[in-house]
Amino acid sequence: MHKGETICDVQKRFSHIVNHLMSLGKSFDKEELSIKILKCLDRTWQPKVIAILESKVLTSMTTASLFGKLREHELEMNRLVVQESEDKHNKGIPLRACNHKQQQESNESDKDTMSLLSRKFSKFLKKKSQA
Repeated sequence: MHKGETICDVQKRFSHIVNHLMSLGKSFDKEELSIKILKCLDRTWQPKVIAILESKVLTSMTTASLFGKLREHELEMNRLVVQESEDKHNKGIPLRACNHKQQQESNESDKDTMSLLSRKFSKFLKKKSQA
């Protein structure tokens, strides 16, 4: 599997190679083909590969059904990537939580700042009117 390649691309190339080998007289059993498919997948597929290998159904699974399962997984992973990007895009503004005591202290400091500002503004206006 090449980087950025889809399962459909892998399936086409794999089928092409296997068909050429069969035309030359080489024969494969289902389990051997399935193992070759799973081994050729890149690292991002490792959890799915392990799940399939541990299910012990490789002897009865055809390559078509294996590729079908892999396509389903690929579609689900793409859906999750799209959903995560939408969630990132729609992220709201985080709000800071504070307890009641912190809120009271904050209100008091705001009042102090406001009163200081109004006193300084009053002094400014008095100086302005005197000049």
